[in-house]
Amino acid sequence: MKLIIISNRLPLKIVEKNNIYKVISSPGGLSTGLDSLEMKMEKHWIGWPGMYLDDCKEKEIIDNQLEEQNFHPVYLSPEQIENYYEGYSNSVLWPLCHYFSNYMHYENKYWEAYKEVNNLFCEAALEIIEPGDIVWIQDYQLMLLPKMIRDKVSDISIGYFHHIPFPSYELFRGLPERAEILNGLLGADLVAFHTHSYMRHFISAVYRVLKLDCNLDEIQMDRRVVDVDAFPMGINYDMFHNALLDPDINKNAEELRASFGTGKLILSVDRLDYSKGIMIRLKSFEKFLDNHPEYTGKVSLVMIVAPSRDNVDIYAELKKDIDMKVGAINGKHSTIDWTPVYYFYRAFNFEELAALYHIADIALVTPLRDGMNLVAKEYLATKRNEPGVLILSEMAGASIELSDAIIVNPTDTKEIENAIAQALEMPVNEQLETIASMQEIISTQTVNQWAKDFIEELTDIKSKNDALQQKIVEKTNFDIIKQAYDKAQNRLIILDYDGTLSPFKKEPMQAYPTPDLLKILEELSTYPGNHVVISSGRDKQTLDKWLGHLPIGLAAEHGAFYREEGIWYQTAQKVEWDEEIPNIIKQTVKRTPRSKMEVKDTALVWHYRNVDIWLADLRVTQLINALLNPCARHNLQIMKGNKIVEVKSGDISKGSEARRLIEKGSYDFIMAIGDDTTDEEMFLALPQDAITIKVGQSSNAALYNLPTQEETVSFLNKLMEKKRLVTSK
Repeated sequence: MKLIIISNRLPLKIVEKNNIYKVISSPGGLSTGLDSLEMKMEKHWIGWPGMYLDDCKEKEIIDNQLEEQNFHPVYLSPEQIENYYEGYSNSVLWPLCHYFSNYMHYENKYWEAYKEVNNLFCEAALEIIEPGDIVWIQDYQLMLLPKMIRDKVSDISIGYFHHIPFPSYELFRGLPERAEILNGLLGADLVAFHTHSYMRHFISAVYRVLKLDCNLDEIQMDRRVVDVDAFPMGINYDMFHNALLDPDINKNAEELRASFGTGKLILSVDRLDYSKGIMIRLKSFEKFLDNHPEYTGKVSLVMIVAPSRDNVDIYAELKKDIDMKVGAINGKHSTIDWTPVYYFYRAFNFEELAALYHIADIALVTPLRDGMNLVAKEYLATKRNEPGVLILSEMAGASIELSDAIIVNPTDTKEIENAIAQALEMPVNEQLETIASMQEIISTQTVNQWAKDFIEELTDIKSKNDALQQKIVEKTNFDIIKQAYDKAQNRLIILDYDGTLSPFKKEPMQAYPTPDLLKILEELSTYPGNHVVISSGRDKQTLDKWLGHLPIGLAAEHGAFYREEGIWYQTAQKVEWDEEIPNIIKQTVKRTPRSKMEVKDTALVWHYRNVDIWLADLRVTQLINALLNPCARHNLQIMKGNKIVEVKSGDISKGSEARRLIEKGSYDFIMAIGDDTTDEEMFLALPQDAITIKVGQSSNAALYNLPTQEETVSFLNKLMEKKRLVTSK
């Protein structure tokens, strides 16, 4: 059993000295967390090594070094790097996920390269994956990979973590490949994000694009469920918290403090990117200096911008704007002995950053969108009983956890300006209290804990899916059912109709039985010893019209009516509806496009199968709340079924109909098949040795499961195969 991590880049650098290539580890937060996992299994890492090599000897030298560390390279050509990485990943997905759709640059060759490279990663993974392994795929560059691996290998756990924001459906729907991307991700057992809002956006997209049902945090696939959850990523807290215990870092901090003078320091650390809000931050600081002349000479902004993609026009333009704005602020406000903005366009190593975090009075972290933002957590962790203030964008994932920071709208220059003033004036004791409060959170939810929580949930969902597989009616379970069926002499077979024998249709009256369905029902019901009953929520007129010519029993309106020997009997009184309850449902129909009300003899039904899922969820809650009091007064039951809300008599259900059928006969084989919560009442009413089969989403109330409606008729056909041969002879 192995843990296989797959990411766009391997956590390493390849350096060349005197024509000799050497692999040097370059651990980040992710690799730190994974290295800390207390798991007795090998860890392997698949990814691009970060450079293109066409020399076979050089490649062999590097491969040998990588193999020693269980690193497995995926080599990409310059064209693939341009179209897959710079193209689809960073010119399409990155701006889309960060809500900068106007920056999206789309070309068909980008998508083709994205598919091609995801497939290369799949091929590399298949070389080392074995049954029982855990595969953890990282981030937006590999969103097709989970399904690619799932289609090739069974009996493995696949997890996917999305490290950047996931956009709202209204943005995501504009992506031409939206369905392929979502289907790719749903190859995983667990799809995870930093925050619940990203998780909610993803589920919303799955609902609307793929029309898949989601039960709380589980998306129902044909033969398994996919968990969707949020795991806020942390940092290596101890490494940052203990950094100043290193004499060299401590000395560096003292030297830096002296070089910046005696004024207060505001620290800003980013990679060059339009999503980071750097220009708005500079404008806010400029406004602060304009409107607070009392701080002239007393506060400086230390701005670190790590180079990134500055060969791309948008980024080159951004760098140019930053350079000009820094120059303008310093030209306008600086004095002989004071510089308002210290600007560094380079990457800083850990030791340098830790020293800066230590001496900074304020951290100004105001991205326009950010999946998490670990700079905010690193700044807080480095403080050791020292004051400091964190100003944090509400658009950063970290703001969910770090609510004691000064939270700002990153587009509001006035709000950021006021936050700077508030931070500078905050009493020391308040600074210490808020830092301690936030340190308690980030010291617990570390990167180690993040990785541990993810793997534990991934393992749990694998166990759950394994249990679901045990219930599916395939060879072993079918043979058990078939043997019991063949052995029996007197059989009761209760079948639901909609969603079980017939697929759901946009218009319910279009779900009439096909000739093949009528044929199998006739064969099943005419075979000696079989008593077949269709137990449905449909009205008796429809059931009579569609199935009345067959020698079967019928139960309509969840048992309010039943037909035997061609005669209908009534178990519930026809309801004489006053205006109150019908009017409540009519109002809901009026306010909910594509919904409708159905009036039965003993029930009122609100149908919402064709309604937008978000609106449907809202209306269901509103409708049930509105119906609670009037239904209680009239002793009526509110039942939430498959895309319906039904008001009916509380004494009648599919369970009561099942009990009536059992009491009337002596059966040595009882089987019930249904797809809805109403059918679960039927399953629970039957004896423990009954064969109960849930269609679609598995249920604890049923012994077995048929994952799709199409499999029901196939199952019934197979059940009859031997009987047909015996009968024909």
